[in-house]
Amino acid sequence: MKAYIHARLSKEERAALDALKRATGHSDSELVRRGLKLVAAEVKRPRSALDLAGASVGCLKGGPRDLSTNPKYMDGFGE
Repeated sequence: MKAYIHARLSKEERAALDALKRATGHSDSELVRRGLKLVAAEVKRPRSALDLAGASVGCLKGGPRDLSTNPKYMDGFGE
């Protein structure tokens, strides 16, 4: 059974879709199907700790430069 969708696109989104149609020769429907597959693959992709940390990476200023490598910072940790 075929399913149909209706999507409202902004001018910029419509222009992007038109450009993709010209560049690839694919129909609107084929581009939407391919886009759904790409998003589904991205969602299923395991994320690294760096991905999960996001914008907080590197935001600490003035901390010790060897925090992740010097074992002295682990003294008493978890006690």
